[in-house]
Amino acid sequence: MSSKRLVVCGGNGFLGSRICASAVHRGWSVTSISRSGAPADAHTLSWADKVSWHKADILKPASYRTVLEGADAVVHSTGILLEVDYKKIVQGKEGLLTGLTRLVGAGCGRNPLEQGEGEREGEKITYETMNRDSAITLAQESSSYHVPSFVYISAAAGAPLLPKRYLSTKREAESTIASSFPKMRSISFRPGFLYDSSRAFTIPMAWGGSAGNMVNSMLGGALTPWFGAAVEKPLKADLVAEAVIEAIEDEAVKGVVATERIEELASKAWRKGML
Repeated sequence: MSSKRLVVCGGNGFLGSRICASAVHRGWSVTSISRSGAPADAHTLSWADKVSWHKADILKPASYRTVLEGADAVVHSTGILLEVDYKKIVQGKEGLLTGLTRLVGAGCGRNPLEQGEGEREGEKITYETMNRDSAITLAQESSSYHVPSFVYISAAAGAPLLPKRYLSTKREAESTIASSFPKMRSISFRPGFLYDSSRAFTIPMAWGGSAGNMVNSMLGGALTPWFGAAVEKPLKADLVAEAVIEAIEDEAVKGVVATERIEELASKAWRKGML
């Protein structure tokens, strides 16, 4: 019997690569969509040669829609935390003031379901295009290929230093995907801060987040409106990846999946692996 097919948009990213790995280990046939193809360290990853690394532009459906045919599930794991291109700033290609001006002044844009494909191409990298429109468009393409399940990696909350549009565009994507494609099971994951030892700087940040989460819990969640994701329980990236695949395989899972449910799904996956 042929294995099930999973397509991961952003499959070479921090969380996306772990979703690919988890799926491979559970016998899925996996295709990653990203601009750069395979990650730079693919040769060091034992599972990477089992993934089909497809180069495509998430903002141009024509570059990836063919890989959606026959897929059993699609995951959107592409998004931006800031609209500022920090790489250009570090390299001296863009000034800090210019970047921050773009961060504050970017426009809202229209829902991609109200646009033609030609209008979507060549758009700027904004919260609207990356966090919302790319996800809605991918869901639309997936639905047209009758993909049964679609997972959108959203966020638990915003954060004090992030523009409100970071979270609002994610919530708009969740709502639009769920309401516009009713025949496709949609799942919106809402993890907080993700950490892993491979990114050393995330460890002390996770410690701080854990402390904040404990204080917030003792206060009955009173800090959440003020600090958002900064007081949400941090989660290990591998744990979230395992939970994503478990959610896809469990047809009863749909809608919003928050921190507690993510941990439950990961625990269920772990118990399966022990059998």
